[in-house]
Amino acid sequence: MIETPERAEVGTAPPLAGYTVAVTAARRKEELGALLDRRGARVVYAPAIRIVPLADDAELVAATRRVLAEPVDLVVATTGVGFRGWLEAADAWDLPLVEHLRDSRVLARGPKARGAIRGGGLTDAWSPPSESSAEVLEHLLSGAEGELAGRRVAVQLHGDPLPDFVAALRATGAEVLTVPVYRWVLPEDVGPLRRLVATVAAGGVDAVTFTSAPAAASLLQLAGELGRLDEVVAALTGGVLPFAVGPVTAGPLEAAGVRTIQPGRSRLGALAREVVARLPDRDPVLRAGAHELQVRGHAVLLDGRLVELPPGPMAVLRALAGRPGAVLSRPELVRVLPGGGDGHAVEMAVTRLRAALGAPVVETVVKRGYRLAA
Repeated sequence: MIETPERAEVGTAPPLAGYTVAVTAARRKEELGALLDRRGARVVYAPAIRIVPLADDAELVAATRRVLAEPVDLVVATTGVGFRGWLEAADAWDLPLVEHLRDSRVLARGPKARGAIRGGGLTDAWSPPSESSAEVLEHLLSGAEGELAGRRVAVQLHGDPLPDFVAALRATGAEVLTVPVYRWVLPEDVGPLRRLVATVAAGGVDAVTFTSAPAAASLLQLAGELGRLDEVVAALTGGVLPFAVGPVTAGPLEAAGVRTIQPGRSRLGALAREVVARLPDRDPVLRAGAHELQVRGHAVLLDGRLVELPPGPMAVLRALAGRPGAVLSRPELVRVLPGGGDGHAVEMAVTRLRAALGAPVVETVVKRGYRLAA
């Protein structure tokens, strides 16, 4: 007796059903994963970074003491959580940071940073409509805050070191003090990330999501150390779709030649919606006889019904769907079977495929092979 996988018979499949999406985030990974899971995705967690706790961060203490050494003319708050964390950490260390910054001009990159400034008892002087670091830099270089040469400017960082931003300010003659809030390092257990590198290289996931530049850089760095960088880049420029929450996050990927898909707004919800909108578009919807068919990552959508298939039948169906209407011979299909086989293995895979689908989608062309139903 041939065993077939259970089929979902009721309702329409969720938009990401049949797809596997990797989450590289460390912070808020559960939130993003839940957004994807609710839409039907199979979620793989592989944190690419971990956060050095503020209370243990000697580098942040040293940076704060440098800020406190002399009056600061300008402060740039790049993120709400980062700026708030800095003020709270300084208070825990009994360092008078808020009082020291009270006479400084504090610029906010966006509304969350502005809220953190006000919540800390300071006054925000300006913020750009675009929530863009580039616009903050343009504002500073335009002279809107006065001549920068010889002035002390503190820039709160949040994972991304913003090298171009800092270099441009230093080129004006300003003394730029970088404050590295929430530094990123490799996770203590790199096993999940190693496995993700191998899975991406093999095309075993359909999409990878990135929510920070350090996470993107970390994955590429580990891929290089494992000797698989070229494979990973090839996968991310081929069938595996890379999603980045915004242009800063996308930076390391774009530098490696990987063009990312980004939402209109740099928010987790917008990122999840972008995955929903773009991932199913990767796979064409085909007509097979009287049926509508879409071959997804690890399953097939047949007339709106999700059918999960074993590797052999899935490989056969994927090959047939890749050349709609063409007849594929048994030797051609042997080559796509996981682990190889022979003509009999192909026949068994086709039999299992037909039984699982429960619809006349695959036709036998006598003495030639198989094809999707016309």
